[in-house]
Amino acid sequence: MNNSSTISTKTVKETLQEAWLMRRVWWFTATARTKARFVRTLFGSFWLGLSNLFSIAALALVYGAVFKVENFNTYVVYLGVGLVIWNSIAAAIGSAPNLFEHNHAHVHNTNLNPVFYTLEEWAFQLQTFIQSFLLVVLVLSFFQNNLLTNLILYGWLPLINLFLFLYWLPLLVCLLGARYRDLYQLVPIVLQLVFLLSPILYDKKNLGGMIWTANINPLYQILSPIRESLMSGQIEWQNNLIILVFNIIFIWLSIKLLNKERRYLPFLI
Repeated sequence: MNNSSTISTKTVKETLQEAWLMRRVWWFTATARTKARFVRTLFGSFWLGLSNLFSIAALALVYGAVFKVENFNTYVVYLGVGLVIWNSIAAAIGSAPNLFEHNHAHVHNTNLNPVFYTLEEWAFQLQTFIQSFLLVVLVLSFFQNNLLTNLILYGWLPLINLFLFLYWLPLLVCLLGARYRDLYQLVPIVLQLVFLLSPILYDKKNLGGMIWTANINPLYQILSPIRESLMSGQIEWQNNLIILVFNIIFIWLSIKLLNKERRYLPFLI
C-alpha cells in the first residue's frame, strides 16, 4: 500500500531526478546492446551507416531517373539526409509498442522505475542514429562539401529537437501499446503511409494540392529543419524554438502519464 502511494504521488520532477541518477546505468546498458548487436562482425557498428548508404545509393539511382532530377548531387544529399533521419524516427516509433512487453520480467519482479526502460531504449536509438548519421553525412560531403560545417553551425538545434522528439513520442506509443495491442499491427502501417506522404524521396512541391499533408505531418516537421539547415546553411530560429517548446511540453506530459500508468503496467503486460 505504501509502495502504491509512493508511485502514485511521484511528480515529473522527481522522475527526472531519478532518471538523472540512473543515467550511467541506462546509457551503459544501451551501449552494451549496441556492441552485442555487431559482435563477431568485421565492420562492427559501421554497418549502421553502411546499410543506409547502400539504400541511399540504390534509391538515388532509381528515383533520380524516375523524377528526372536536374542536379543529381543535390538530390543525393536531399534524399540521403532525409532517409537516414526517417529511418531513425521509424525505428524508434516502430519498436515502441512492445517496449514494456520486452521488459515484462523486470517490470514484474523489480521495483525499478519504468522510466529506466524508456531511457535505455532512447539511448540505444540515439547511439544508432549518431553512428549512422555521421557516416552518411561524411560520405555525402563528397557531393556537398559544406555539410559538416553546416551541421556544426546550424544543425545543432534541429538535432536537439529530433533527440527530444525521439523520446516523448515513442514513450506515448509504448504506453498506448501496453493497453491496446492493436498498435502492434497499426504502427507499421501508419509509418509506411506517412513515409509515402512525406517529401523524402521527392521534393515537397511535387505534392501539389496535397502539400498540406506535409505541413501537418509532425514527423516531417522534425525531419525537414535538419535537412534544410545542412543543405542551405541556414536555420529558421522561430520555427525551431517553437518546436523546442512543444517538445519540452510533451516530454513533461508523457512522463506525467508514465507516472500515472506505472502502477497498472504489471497488469497490462
